[in-house]
Amino acid sequence: MTVAFLVAPEGTEQVELTSPWQTVLDHGGTPRLVSTEPGEIRAFHHLDRADSFTVDATVADVSAGDFDALVLPGGVANPDFLRTDEKAVEFVSGFFQHGKPVAVICHGPWTLVEADVVRDRTVTSWPSLRTDLGNAGAHWVDREVVVCTNGPNTLVSSRKPDDLPAFDRALVTAFSASSAATT
Repeated sequence: MTVAFLVAPEGTEQVELTSPWQTVLDHGGTPRLVSTEPGEIRAFHHLDRADSFTVDATVADVSAGDFDALVLPGGVANPDFLRTDEKAVEFVSGFFQHGKPVAVICHGPWTLVEADVVRDRTVTSWPSLRTDLGNAGAHWVDREVVVCTNGPNTLVSSRKPDDLPAFDRALVTAFSASSAATT
């Protein structure tokens, strides 16, 4: 299974990238770092600069059809940047159009709001996104992880870095079920 991790050039919460990335690797998948620009992205530990990571592909050069699933890490600046990039929003929308699983954590759902893919979906997020998600038609809940199958795909969502163990388990289950269904 090839999994896209979509991030902006700066502002991704590092652990929300590296923990699910390692989980995908540990379960035999192939993670690929996708961004809006080539080169490297700079992750953050909250507001402090952290490590950089090499981009594998840009949203201009790939589509949802090139991947089996999508992970959207959080960080405040990351999804705020992505939701203003038309190609990034189109890339995200493609996973929903093709019925492919998506996992999103923390502030990541801002990109989903912009892609207009949360209507009638049950999701969780960082609490400050509650109103935005509600205004976009989602049913927001305050839970460690939510797996919503009420839509064209499976949508896994989680609130924050402390929830990563549950998020990682849920995304592996969802991605594995999707992979089994397509083989």
